[in-house]
Amino acid sequence: MKKSIHTVLGNVEPENIGFTQCHEHIMLSRGRSSEINPALCIDDLEKSLVETVAYRRAGGSALVEAQPGGCCRDSESLTEIAVRSGVHIIASTGFHKLQFYPETHWIRSVSEKDLAEFCIGELTQGMFTGTDQEYRPRQGGAAAGIIKTALDICNLEGTYRTLFGAAAIAQAETGATMMVHIEKGSSPLILLDFLRERGVNLEMVYFCHMDRACGDTDIFLQVLEAGVSLEFDTIGRFKYHSDEAELELMKRVLSWGGGEQLLFSLDTTRSRLKAYDPDAVGLAYILNTFVPAMRKAGISENQIQKISVDNPRRILAW
Repeated sequence: MKKSIHTVLGNVEPENIGFTQCHEHIMLSRGRSSEINPALCIDDLEKSLVETVAYRRAGGSALVEAQPGGCCRDSESLTEIAVRSGVHIIASTGFHKLQFYPETHWIRSVSEKDLAEFCIGELTQGMFTGTDQEYRPRQGGAAAGIIKTALDICNLEGTYRTLFGAAAIAQAETGATMMVHIEKGSSPLILLDFLRERGVNLEMVYFCHMDRACGDTDIFLQVLEAGVSLEFDTIGRFKYHSDEAELELMKRVLSWGGGEQLLFSLDTTRSRLKAYDPDAVGLAYILNTFVPAMRKAGISENQIQKISVDNPRRILAW
């Protein structure tokens, strides 16, 4: 069966997707996340639409919205933005770090089997709404297209083993893409072993944030050798490091022959979107500023094409 990229407006053939950023946040409802960090509230549909249209005009074709159900995801607004902007939006099921859920949230007590069924349902039938408060209350028309997961510093202890077990079941059953938030201080290699043992297709997995979360680049190589892709998103995030430092990390991965397993994005928050803050870098920063910097740094057009178009087409299609 031919693979498709599963967007909020339906399935799209991979060749119809162009420039893609693989870990963004363009709509986030108020909730536990914004209580922790006000920048994690992105709740003005019109402003988010302006931002997404600017991305489209700069050359953006698609993006992955990385907020999962039960954690301030706004699937209805994502669908409207996709219709009005012309940008292909891939929404997420799965789970985030537990700190982003209230102590009484259902995600903390759900069984592996039930969460797997939840994810599979969102991928194949449509996303549930109202899940910040309840477990599977209402199912809408737009489906998720990727499984979001998050590795915290406790790795697979406690509830996280259940959550990752559920995600593994969902990936193995559907073949869907899995993205993994990698927290600084966590162990990507422990997770690799677990996913392999649980039958996950590692070629359909990408690890996010390792460009700022992992100082030991030898681990990058081990992840790549396992078949997992790396998504770099510490771009225009100067509190972590400069774009020049980011480019050096990219060039190192490319020198290892990892060009077919490299993705990029911005991991936007409210404070990084121009429609919310005129001084922010904006969703189109990679297209307008970072891609020209890649060229100046000696990264070839062929390599840029792989990172921005070819690799997303491959890994997002299932």
